[in-house]
Amino acid sequence: MRVAIVTESFLPALNGVTTSVCKVLECLRAKGHEALVVAPGTSPWSPTMTPEHYAGFPVHSVTSVPVRQFRVGLPSYEIETVLHRFRPDVMHVASPFVLGVRGLTAARALGIPSVAIYQTDMPSYIRQHLGLAGDLTARAAWRWIRRIHQQADLTLAPSSAALADLAEHNVPRIALWGRGVDSDLFTPERREDPRTQELRARLAPRGETVLGYVGRLAPEKELHRLVELARTPDARLVIVGEGPSREALEAQLPGAVFLGRREGIELARAYAAFDVFVHTGTRETFGQTLQEAAATGLPVVAPARGGPLDLITPGLDGSLFDPDRQGALAEAVAPLVGAAAQDLRRQLGEAGRERVLARSWPALVDQLLDHYALAMGRASTTAA
Repeated sequence: MRVAIVTESFLPALNGVTTSVCKVLECLRAKGHEALVVAPGTSPWSPTMTPEHYAGFPVHSVTSVPVRQFRVGLPSYEIETVLHRFRPDVMHVASPFVLGVRGLTAARALGIPSVAIYQTDMPSYIRQHLGLAGDLTARAAWRWIRRIHQQADLTLAPSSAALADLAEHNVPRIALWGRGVDSDLFTPERREDPRTQELRARLAPRGETVLGYVGRLAPEKELHRLVELARTPDARLVIVGEGPSREALEAQLPGAVFLGRREGIELARAYAAFDVFVHTGTRETFGQTLQEAAATGLPVVAPARGGPLDLITPGLDGSLFDPDRQGALAEAVAPLVGAAAQDLRRQLGEAGRERVLARSWPALVDQLLDHYALAMGRASTTAA
C-alpha cells in the first residue's frame, strides 16, 4: 500500500502528533508499505531542521510560520503536485487544522481516499485561553472541525470521550483508533539501569516517593493542580518537559525538581525513576504519557475526564480524581505514598503494564491498515 501522510506537526517538534506519525511510519516500513510525508518545514536558521527522510521515507517540507511556539504549515497547491507524483492509495491526515485542510481538499480533487486523525481538542484550548469570548470561538472551532472532517472518508478518534465529542458535533463517518506504546523502551526493567538508579538517588536521596509528571508545560495542561502535591509528606515532585509555563511553575513549586525536556532512553529512565505518575489535564483526547507510565509499571493518577477514562480502571491500575473538586488529586495520591504503599504501587503497576502490552504500535498499525481499507472501500463506492 502507498500511504501519503499530511501532518500538522513533525520533527524536530516533539508532541503527541509527531510521535504518532513517526511510529506509524516505522511500522509501515517494517510491514513493507510505501509512504510519503508532507509536513511543516523549519527556517534555514533553525538549529534543528525538519529531516528530509524518516524511516527511509521522503519528507516534503512546506513553508511554515511560528504560532505560539508551534510551526504552522502554510497550505499551497504544491501538495497536489507532490501527491500527483507519488500516487498514493490512501491519504492519512494527522490532526488536520490548517495544512491538513489543504491535504484533504487535494485528496478529494485527485480522487484519493482519505483518513483524518482527530487528535487535538482545539475548542477546549480556545475556550480556556480566550476568556469571555471563548465559548463563541469554541463553537466556531467546532464548526470548522466539522467542515474539515466532512471532507474525509473516515475520521478516527483516539478515545471513547473524543468519539462522543465528534458525534455530539455531527462529525460524520467516525470510528475509534487508539495509540500504541513502545513497551520495550518503557519497561520496569529500566529501573535496573545504573543511570536510572543514579537519577533515582539524586531525586530521592532519603527514599522519598517520587511523584512524576511528563508533558508540555503550558496552561492547557492545567499544571496548577500540582500545587496540591507540593507539601505531600515523604514525597518529591519531579517534572519532565518544557514550555511557556515553566518559570511560573518553578515559582509555584519551589520544592519540585524540573528535569527539562527528555526523549528516547533518557525519557524512559525518567519514568523508571518515578514511583507514581500524575497527570493533570482535562482536555486530553487520549493521554500517551499515561500509557508510557503504565508500560513502565507505574500506578497512574489522572482526572476522570477525557482520554484517561479509557486508560485507567480505578483500583486496578491507578486512580481517577474529580478535577472539579479542590484537594481531590492530593487525596488520590496519598494512599500511594510511603514505604507502606510499596506493595500497592507494585500491584497497580503490574496490572497497568499487563493492560498496555496489547497496545503495541505494530498491533495499532494493523488496525490502522484496516481503517485505510475501509476508507478506500467507501471512496470507491462513492465514486461508483
